[in-house]
Amino acid sequence: MKLDTKSRIAKRMRGIRGEAAFEMLGRANELERQGRNIIHLEIGEPDFDTPEAIVRAGINWLQKGATHYSPVPGIWELRTEIAQRLSSRHPQKIDPRCVLITPGAKMMIFAIIQSVVDPGDEVICPDPSYPAYEAAIRMAGATPVQVRLEESKEFRFDLNELSRRITSRTKMIVLNSPQNPTGGVLNLDDLRKIADLARKHDLLILSDEIYSEIYYGNPPASILDVPDVLDRVFVVNGFSKIYAMTGWRLGYGVVPADTFSSVELFLNNSVSSTATFTQRAALEAFTPETEKATQNMVAEFRKRRDVFADGLNGISGVHCLKPLGAFYLFPNISRLGLPSEEFANRLLNDAGVAVLPGTAFGDYGEGYLRLSFANSLTNIETALERIRNFVSGV
Repeated sequence: MKLDTKSRIAKRMRGIRGEAAFEMLGRANELERQGRNIIHLEIGEPDFDTPEAIVRAGINWLQKGATHYSPVPGIWELRTEIAQRLSSRHPQKIDPRCVLITPGAKMMIFAIIQSVVDPGDEVICPDPSYPAYEAAIRMAGATPVQVRLEESKEFRFDLNELSRRITSRTKMIVLNSPQNPTGGVLNLDDLRKIADLARKHDLLILSDEIYSEIYYGNPPASILDVPDVLDRVFVVNGFSKIYAMTGWRLGYGVVPADTFSSVELFLNNSVSSTATFTQRAALEAFTPETEKATQNMVAEFRKRRDVFADGLNGISGVHCLKPLGAFYLFPNISRLGLPSEEFANRLLNDAGVAVLPGTAFGDYGEGYLRLSFANSLTNIETALERIRNFVSGV
């Protein structure tokens, strides 16, 4: 008797979407193997090298034998350094005993949601947004409740709509600022009002701040700038974006004290611990040498953002806000008459430019594209020319 293929797959995996960026990258790489010239604007990682001081430290610690297990929550020195850094930048005093280190910020997101969200719960999250939130929520047996991010509000929450979506089953609100894919940034007043809602309805808040140090105006507000929230706030961050360490897989989280043991237990039973030498090397991230390297990277991102956004806004039928943070553009292409996915597919196949459809980040991403400007100015200018020519033929 032949087994039903569907019966082999756990129900929790049905309807789960992966990151479209990696799928598009694979398709683009296949075209390159066929001899095509492809400009990569699909993948969300800096095109800079990891700062030299971190690389040197990583090699040094490997040679010293830092290749064995670390404690499940991470090495104490890094947890302490992170707590001190956050405490120096925000009014909240962070206890290093509430900091956990994980192999990537995504793992921290999953560990938190799997540790505190039950089947039947509802979790409010933005749409469009990073798809890992929805995946983690669904894998926990909970229901994601999307709140649309409006271009007219610079892709910030409509707080009235957010309030209306809260029910007796709501357990958590997910925030991401600066945001992937839109580059939108919540202001301090937004965060205060969200915190008030969380207190009123006894909700948890997961604040993904992985792009917190990539910004193009004033430093973005953090949920840690809001008083009296540490009892209900989970902050996720990491080293991947600002330190160009995506392949090092190094993230961290700050969790309420009464949830620490549960999140640690999840990590114990899933990943055991995070690579020791990467944690030791990451201590160099907080040195003046590394800080200067990251500031130079962000300054270059600003130049690229301006050139790219101005170029897109010069194309008839395209409208693009200049993002306040992260390294993505989220142009509105709805006036061009093509669905986002069709536009992205044709742009890759016909013009050799790899981008993501807005729908890769949720239903409300229809009519938009996500373009990473973590690429050289030369490639960005070539991409603009190709997009301009493509649009003229649509």
